[in-house]
Amino acid sequence: MEAERADRVGYCLQGLRNALPEKLHSHLTAVIDQLQITSQLLRDLADKSQVHLSQVPVMIDYLNVILPCLCRTLRDIMDYYEDKFLSKEHRWRTMYHNMSNELPGTTLPARFVMYNQFLGLLNYMLTRDPNFDVNAMEALRIRILQLRDARKIDPPSPIRTDLVRRDTALDFWKQETDSHWAEAIFTQPLPSRREFRKRGKSDAFGPLDRMGHVNPFPDDVKILVKRTFENDRVSIIVFLRQADLMPFILVRTRTAIGQPWVSIHSINDLTIERESSSVLHLTYWNQIERRRKAWASLSFLTWEELVLFYCTFVCLKARSEWAHSPDRHGFRLRREKRLFQAQIIDDDFDHCLIVVQDFHTKGRRLHVTAREGPLAHCPVWTAFVPPDTPEDWLIHKAPHHILLRDLQVYSFCDEYRPHRQRRGRTGAFQIKFAHATAAARFKQLFNPIPDPSVEDASEDHEDDDDFTPSDD
Repeated sequence: MEAERADRVGYCLQGLRNALPEKLHSHLTAVIDQLQITSQLLRDLADKSQVHLSQVPVMIDYLNVILPCLCRTLRDIMDYYEDKFLSKEHRWRTMYHNMSNELPGTTLPARFVMYNQFLGLLNYMLTRDPNFDVNAMEALRIRILQLRDARKIDPPSPIRTDLVRRDTALDFWKQETDSHWAEAIFTQPLPSRREFRKRGKSDAFGPLDRMGHVNPFPDDVKILVKRTFENDRVSIIVFLRQADLMPFILVRTRTAIGQPWVSIHSINDLTIERESSSVLHLTYWNQIERRRKAWASLSFLTWEELVLFYCTFVCLKARSEWAHSPDRHGFRLRREKRLFQAQIIDDDFDHCLIVVQDFHTKGRRLHVTAREGPLAHCPVWTAFVPPDTPEDWLIHKAPHHILLRDLQVYSFCDEYRPHRQRRGRTGAFQIKFAHATAAARFKQLFNPIPDPSVEDASEDHEDDDDFTPSDD
């Protein structure tokens, strides 16, 4: 509810800003920007609480500290905004100065910064993030209580520290956690952004439950990925049940009036397929109807994000110890064309390097897979080729070795160590080909200069021809 209220207040303030002279925009813009962050943090708390239900009693005490104060602030802003007896400029000036004086040393924009810092720490507390700072949380709590007192808001109930101490770790915010490769996938800035011209629609098809009515999960849950779609109308959380390393996905959607509904499935029960240029379609097997049914559709803004989510999904599924024999065709992303394929020696592993091009955006990427074993054809890493590759992007250093400058590698397993392929002060990425002719062909793909050498293609396709991405 408060997230929706923050959105409405922010929308009204945008209209007010449009009616004011530009010299008054800076502080008003700061408030609008912080309101957007407030709304997102509140929704993050609601979504993540469905996974970390055991932490909710701890979180409620802290929410009781901030929510009444935040609610009063939003209502006060609307009271000033709707005062028809004042001009729009006078409304803003009165709002800003009066509310900035309620807590000495805290302007109106700074008040929302304080709220957002508190909500951010509350997110850390909920997920047992090692970045949680109990001292910072206490300092902010005291500051908010001072504001509550200034606004004559009744004090909240005392924080029940015994609830925190009952956790498996005495001071869970200080414990170190093992990182997982999937946590890093969407934290790196994209090296390029190829947006789709036509975008589909994101949706969740269920069966859905009201938020708060899903079965609770154990305490040992690690959130790996959280993505939102269509202005947070749909969101997904990928998380790991650490007791057995089982990966799950939670999808949350909102009705037209803002009510949240959720559904949770094991990744092993789902299949993923590229439905159109920008949409990934997730389905599950319905035991009663004995057929696959739609579970969710996720529409991505960029080709890069779609690729990363697809590879993350199929790798989590393939690497789960609960997974059956992985379907090698399930590793293929549709609507991509293979331009090149060769065997490489990569971090002492025998891998297959494929260069593919997207049919819709014409973007190209390097796609490396395992060649042998139970995970044959499973993605190991991918990297996006810059839209306009400079002449010095590729260096043919030796017959078997190619260096690529400024290559950002997204790794889909913990065993692979891309830093071992970096060379020189610039950190150029080295690709070692099993055959020199393959290295020459790779260079010609990006620098099409006639090469007098005779190409021996016999080593490049071997048993991997059936991996060719579909041309639909």
